[in-house]
Amino acid sequence: MVNAAGKFGPYGGGDTRLLPGRGPTGSELVRSRIALRVRLGSVSPRDRLPDAGVLAEELGISEITVRRALEGMCQDGLLDRRRGRAGGTFVAEEWDAVVALMHDPEETASLDAFHLLLECGLVAHSADDVPAGPLEELQALVDEMDLTDDPARLLELETLFHLDLAEALGGPGVREFASDLLGRLSLLAPAPTPEVIRARNRCHAELLTELGRGAMDPAVRAVKAHQLSHQETHPS
Repeated sequence: MVNAAGKFGPYGGGDTRLLPGRGPTGSELVRSRIALRVRLGSVSPRDRLPDAGVLAEELGISEITVRRALEGMCQDGLLDRRRGRAGGTFVAEEWDAVVALMHDPEETASLDAFHLLLECGLVAHSADDVPAGPLEELQALVDEMDLTDDPARLLELETLFHLDLAEALGGPGVREFASDLLGRLSLLAPAPTPEVIRARNRCHAELLTELGRGAMDPAVRAVKAHQLSHQETHPS
């Protein structure tokens, strides 16, 4: 089956120009999406990744680009390649330690600012026209964040909230765009603590309340309040 993203990748051809500086290369896209999978818990250190051809189809890029990206990640220590019948490409056991060496406060600040711009724009455009169904699904994530004590699950839920919010306000293409952005951030920025995520979750709840009322200005303020938590977590 051909990926609906087509030869232009998951953003449909032009949207990557909105990213800070320039759009991602194919190699950067592979890195960000694998990082997002780790952040979401769909793969963990020592897990085997899908074959390069599968990843290429999912991302709408060439298989040779994926292979080169995986090789680069192996050289960086993020992935391990094993040969033989049980071989393949695996998330490195030392993933977290290697990622910690890649943290970049300046690039993080740029991406955080862009994420704020993206979500404020989506809210301003769609605040008075959000279907009840997506809002209920987002509220379920907020409620689960309030109840869970597992730090990994908290981080996963917060990431899912922003991906689902992007889709609710902008559609599947914007979710793909946000996936790359959040994947890049998961490589470049320290993970927020459970306390910070809980503080952000109060902003999530306020945002959903205002979206439910169709109140654009208070909804935008809730997004900006969430961003202040980012700045506290990743000070420049």
